[in-house]
Parts: sequence; structure tokens; C-alpha cells
Amino acid sequence: MNYWLVKSEPEKYSWEKFNKEGRTFWDGVRNYQARNNLRAMQEGDLVLFYHSNEGKEIVGIAKVAKEAYQDPTTSDPNWVVVDLVPVEPLKKPVSLAQIKAEERLKDIHLVRQGRLSVISLRPEEFDLILEMGS
Repeated sequence: MNYWLVKSEPEKYSWEKFNKEGRTFWDGVRNYQARNNLRAMQEGDLVLFYHSNEGKEIVGIAKVAKEAYQDPTTSDPNWVVVDLVPVEPLKKPVSLAQIKAEERLKDIHLVRQGRLSVISLRPEEFDLILEMGS
């Protein structure tokens, strides 16, 4: 199993809206590294849901329900989406400030590549964030 983090601005697509819909395809990715991360996702992989810009915190856990396929919002074959389903909210959100303050997360891509919208996580990073959010 692989672990990931996706970012969404809550005013555009919030954790609450995601839960209400129950499933979504993760579209709009127009960065090659983020696209490659989408392509690497496998059904069943776990994904942390991060509210960017406003909030700047990890709020929940999702799961990959369908692997990469053509982004239906564009005819350009370079871009893909995956389907995600919500699993559960974190008991307490984990803020970017908390992540930056945690020495064991100093190399996390969320901090090192802050503008990347789809990020891979090491299992120990994923587990530590879950621990911080419980």
C-alpha cells in the first residue's frame, strides 16, 4: 500500500462537500510531478485530505477507489484523475504549523514542495500524522 496527500482549497472543494458527495474524481491537476503521483496511485491506497490556503490543515482520510484515467475536464491526454472516497475525519485537524514543528516530519514533501497538490508520503509520515490527529 502507498500513502498520499491531496490538497484542496476548502472554498472550492471542502472535506465536508467531499463527505456529502461520497465520491469524487480528483481533477484539475496540471503539474507533471503531481500527475505522475496520480498515475502511481493504486486502488485501496490511503490519502490524507489537506485544506490549503484557508485552514492549512489535514482534516481527513480518503481512499483511492479507482486508479488513474483520462481527466474528463480536458481532452488533453496528458492529464489524469483518480476516484477518491472519504474514509473518516481526523479527530482533530493537524495544522501545517504542527507538521513544521515536528522534527520527524522535516523532510515531508508538504513542507519541502509546498506548492505540489498531490504528494507521496512515507508510511512513517502517514502514521505519525494520524497519531497527531487522534
